[in-house]
Amino acid sequence: MGKEAVSGHRGPVTSHPIDICSASVTGRFWSAEQELVRSVVLPYQWRVLNDQVPGADPSYCMHNFRAAARLNQRRSEVEGNGGRFEAPRYTDRGFDVLPDDPKNPDPDRFYGFVFQDTDFSKWIEAVGYSLAHHPDAQLEATADTAIDVVCAAQLPNGYLDTFYILGGMDRHFTNLKDHHELYCMGHLIEGAVAYYEGTGKDKLLRAAERFADYVGSVFGTEPGRIHGYPGHEIAEMGLARLYEVTGEPRYLKLASYFIHQRGSAPLYFEQEDRKRAAFDGVPYEPNKDWPEPYAYYQAHRPVATQNEAVGHAVRAGYLYSGIADIARLTQDDELGNAVRALWRSIVDHKLYITGGMGSTAVGESFSYDYDLPNDLAYSETCAAVSLVFLARRMLQLEPKGEYADVMELALYNTVLAGIALDGKSFFYVNPLEVRPQTYLNHDSRFAHVSPLRRKWFGCACCPPNIARLVQSVQSYAYTLGDDGSTLFVHLYIGGEVRFALTHADSDAFSNICLEMQSEQPWSGSAKAKVHIASDDVDKPRFRKDSPGYRGSHDFTLAFHLPAWAGGRDQAAAGVGVVDAAGRPVTSRIRREVRDGYLYLTGEWHECDVVRLDFAMPVIPLMADGRVNEDAGKVAFLRGPIVYCAEESDNGSRLHELHVDTSDGTIQAQAEAFAFKAGSEGFGEDGIGQVDECVRQMVKLRVRAWRQVSDAHPYRSNRHQPLYYRWAPVRREPVTVTLIPYFAWANRGLGEMRVFLDAD
Repeated sequence: MGKEAVSGHRGPVTSHPIDICSASVTGRFWSAEQELVRSVVLPYQWRVLNDQVPGADPSYCMHNFRAAARLNQRRSEVEGNGGRFEAPRYTDRGFDVLPDDPKNPDPDRFYGFVFQDTDFSKWIEAVGYSLAHHPDAQLEATADTAIDVVCAAQLPNGYLDTFYILGGMDRHFTNLKDHHELYCMGHLIEGAVAYYEGTGKDKLLRAAERFADYVGSVFGTEPGRIHGYPGHEIAEMGLARLYEVTGEPRYLKLASYFIHQRGSAPLYFEQEDRKRAAFDGVPYEPNKDWPEPYAYYQAHRPVATQNEAVGHAVRAGYLYSGIADIARLTQDDELGNAVRALWRSIVDHKLYITGGMGSTAVGESFSYDYDLPNDLAYSETCAAVSLVFLARRMLQLEPKGEYADVMELALYNTVLAGIALDGKSFFYVNPLEVRPQTYLNHDSRFAHVSPLRRKWFGCACCPPNIARLVQSVQSYAYTLGDDGSTLFVHLYIGGEVRFALTHADSDAFSNICLEMQSEQPWSGSAKAKVHIASDDVDKPRFRKDSPGYRGSHDFTLAFHLPAWAGGRDQAAAGVGVVDAAGRPVTSRIRREVRDGYLYLTGEWHECDVVRLDFAMPVIPLMADGRVNEDAGKVAFLRGPIVYCAEESDNGSRLHELHVDTSDGTIQAQAEAFAFKAGSEGFGEDGIGQVDECVRQMVKLRVRAWRQVSDAHPYRSNRHQPLYYRWAPVRREPVTVTLIPYFAWANRGLGEMRVFLDAD
């Protein structure tokens, strides 16, 4: 682990991710985010997983693992004494199980959602990433103790899902569609791999392998095996990653089986529904998903023939990521073409300007093309996380600037909006427009939309998802070309990345370190300094001041040219190479712009520097005319950051604000400022409480006007007519202040808008 050995030839087509230990973060923006997760979020979430945070919905996650571990201990004791252990028998308790007395839950029963185990798996994944670069004896000891409990809950055959271990193994794998056992396995694998990579400890990894091996022994196309697949996808991604870590082909084979079996005739979920209805003695009810039966689960047709993003958005994002993994690892062109078509469906027709996806609360799902409401948006945080996963995997399939553009759009906006600036409250849903009246009046149409973040959720998939992504963000910044000679830079994050290149004419290798300095997302300037060390230097953790430097090495650095930087060609014009003395390098480094990347190829010398100076203009954006919600409106982008108006800066009735376009232009200026967060919270449970903190950001000041209707004959009278004769409105010139979308709702209850009227 940690060695990124590659061979030297040109022509990259696919690439693979950087080991978490081979890339670090030192830049101001992401260092602050990672430190927040390390010092605040991980300890906070551990307390939540143990039901120790007042005002937060109970998790019951560790409660369930401890209960399952005790059950296994009793089983062992009874059977060790020659007795017969009476295991629990399954009774249907629904999708979400809560105690009769919340203050006194039964210590031996399962509580929470059927997928509650995954709260631990995502938390331990974030812990593993954190420990890779920030050793913390106390955190590691806490994690090791938790792993002991989780492993003690595992059955001897490798099965590990507390819902069925505690609720009755006689019915396990009988409701793949809804009961998430394979989803739990996928997250367990992801967490186990991360903890192994971050600490070198393999106890949880071995448990994950045993679970995967058990699943592999009972699923497949062979007679007598279960011919099903996950209801909620992620096992496919997890198994692909387990294959890449262990090198065991059986995990790739199982992942490939799940992908290819999905949606094939006869539909497994229909067969399962019929069997379960017969077992329960109730009539079978045909599935009525839109647009086809079982489309909610992306199981309506074979994966290779799917071309429209449908159904539950998070499931879809995880499935499509798994498809991209298998397409790359097995060189399956049919799957590759399918995932490209699905990508186009999302990006061209179903993507919010904030990088969110899944517009309807009905099933947390994709809707039809161009249906992107702002105030009713669902745009789940986890869906944006899954889009980041998918974008990187598309980059691994083929490096195209569009994939990196979408990745950073989702990452800097919807993903980061999911967590308060103090790290202690979270959004599940990410609307683009909020009016507090809908919340204060308990408007059922907006029941899914909260204007304030919550301390936790009973269904808490989003908070630990944010933590694991933030702690591994460097893994999304770089990939290594499978050609063996190319490092791709997808995101500009200050830090270092280390990798190894073998020499074509010998067995020797060179360690390469790229030292990145960047002030993104606030500034378009960045520098990348090259360091080259010989094979007598520890790899991949060599120090830049170590002896043994080789003078040069031939390889390629490929830099993403952001679409927001004035176009690809203009972005490329802002990139230059200088040597250690600051002299321009032209003859030994070749330049090529291709598919949104600038390829710099040739003989690199120690301390060569790539200087990147991208323009970062304020860009007003309009939606496609078929998005009726946004007709006549404009939103603002600067760099990868989408901006919004808040009541805290602009007063209430944001709908009366109009961006001034009277002279055919839009005038907007960017200003650095100190954003002061802080709120006492609202209601008995303190929803929206944010501890005081200050973050350096950039705001926009936009020329606008506010509608003042002087013609209203009863303006000062509360009992005025609702409708009255038209008359011209008075335009009161104002300057609208816009803040980064990810920072909204950190200053209390108030209105928010991303799109503003423009005229």
